[in-house]
Amino acid sequence: MRVRKIQIKTWKTRPAYYVILEILNKKGDLTDAELFDQLKREFDDLGYKDFNELLLRLEVGGKINTVSLTRGKRRIELIQNP
Repeated sequence: MRVRKIQIKTWKTRPAYYVILEILNKKGDLTDAELFDQLKREFDDLGYKDFNELLLRLEVGGKINTVSLTRGKRRIELIQNP
C-alpha cells in the first residue's frame, strides 16, 4: 500500500499588496522586475498577471506611482502621504 503525501496550502498572514508596500517602503523605488522578484520570494505561486493587477489596484488607490522607463520596463514608486 502506497501512502500519498498531501501538500497543504496555508493562508498567508499578510496580503500581497501589503507586502508590496512594505518592500517599497524598505527598499525605495524599484523596477517592476526587481519588485516582482522580491515578491516572488514570499508568494511563490504568484504570476506576473496577478502582480500587474496588484500594481493597478495600488496605483488607482493612490498608494504607488508607475513610471515607464524603456519598452516593457517600469519604475514603481511609493507615494508618501504627508
